Amino acid sequence: MKFVDLRLNEPILRTVASEGYSVATPIQAGTIPHVLDGRDVLGSAQTGTGKTAAFALPALHRLSESSPPKGKTKRPRCLVLGPTRELVRQIADSFVTYGQHLSINGTVIFGGVNQNPQVKALRRGVDVIVATPGRLQDLMGQGHVDLSAIEMLVLDEADRMLDMGFIRDIQRIVEHLPKKRQTLLFSATMPREIRHLADTLLSDPATVEVTPEKPTVDAIDQSVYFVTRKNKPTLLAHLLGETSISRAIVFTRTKHGADRVVKQLRTQSLPAEAIHGNKTQNARERALKNFTLGRTNVLVATDIAARGIDVDGISHVINYDLTHEPETYVHRIGRTARAGASGAAISFCDHDERGNLLAIQQLIRKNIAVRTDCPDYTETEQSMMAGMIQSPLSSTGGNRSRRRPARNRNANAGGSDRPRRPRAAARGGKADGGHTAASKPRRRRGGRGNSGGHAGS
Repeated sequence: MKFVDLRLNEPILRTVASEGYSVATPIQAGTIPHVLDGRDVLGSAQTGTGKTAAFALPALHRLSESSPPKGKTKRPRCLVLGPTRELVRQIADSFVTYGQHLSINGTVIFGGVNQNPQVKALRRGVDVIVATPGRLQDLMGQGHVDLSAIEMLVLDEADRMLDMGFIRDIQRIVEHLPKKRQTLLFSATMPREIRHLADTLLSDPATVEVTPEKPTVDAIDQSVYFVTRKNKPTLLAHLLGETSISRAIVFTRTKHGADRVVKQLRTQSLPAEAIHGNKTQNARERALKNFTLGRTNVLVATDIAARGIDVDGISHVINYDLTHEPETYVHRIGRTARAGASGAAISFCDHDERGNLLAIQQLIRKNIAVRTDCPDYTETEQSMMAGMIQSPLSSTGGNRSRRRPARNRNANAGGSDRPRRPRAAARGGKADGGHTAASKPRRRRGGRGNSGGHAGS
């Protein structure tokens, strides 16, 4: 479906056209008409499907078509909540870009930085707030935020906010919103807790499901090395130093593990930077900027820190540690092979990670090709491989009798991005803080002039 057929107003269509987009993605085509009609929406979609534009475009349309409530100071009418500072900044930048021909303004709020700039923005008056739950609730507690005029609430990546312990914060924030409002909830997965949250927040919602996991997985060249944990650093250095990897994200399970991998790569004269929850805001922004601009071609990240990162031209995703959550594997490798580009996902599998690999293959319903081209295998690894190459999938497409492997009780020994005490993490500022969004997001490659281009992420 084309954007011109979606009933968006002329200023927004002009912006979309100037950005080089003409055809709506499935999540956009499925969501925008319902939002314009005023319905609540329960959306199932992951990053990379055009989800941000799916709610930002109709939200801007509705705000521009209605008059703000009277008062001395403009009160926010749209509230968007996201799990990480990177994601909310990108969402805020999208609102700035798509609303460039409208008289709509906003601010982005997240922790880890001085709150004064965001407080000043709120005092001046804004139409849109894009925030992480922890810092927003802090400012509410200090009396800096008035949410009494909110007309639209958007919860983006609700499953990740659940993982980070933000659900109670969200529920407390919602208590301060008008009962009469429009609510949009988006989540890549729909665990029981998220469905319960949706039932409490949404009224007769339109359900929009986009499941790109299978096509995305099929478009990516996936492979796995069986390698002992002690030899993973050697294998990673070999791949980064000897193969044509133009830009790669390396995923580790823990924050400490990410720092260790960066240190090991640097000893091999391989530049890399880490991004995770223990890094300062300035360090995270610097690492992401260097990666985006190509100054550093390797970014080592934990899952939560990488959530919302949207960088063009990622040629490889390397799973240094195999996640115990198969859905997370799909989200990880979805960072590559985007917008029609090719991409590769390489996984390292230690003996203790075999169960994780089996669960991943059952979810994607295919066997991941085993690679043996690394010169550093030991006899121990070859023996281990001999017992692991056996296909985990039956001829009918999956052994459903296998259960998902239990979580490693020591998984947090090196430091995890998931807070042990959600309230403390949410308020402590490490997971989230803010400034006014003002910069225009980096245009995707091939955007302008591409008659079949899609908007947003």
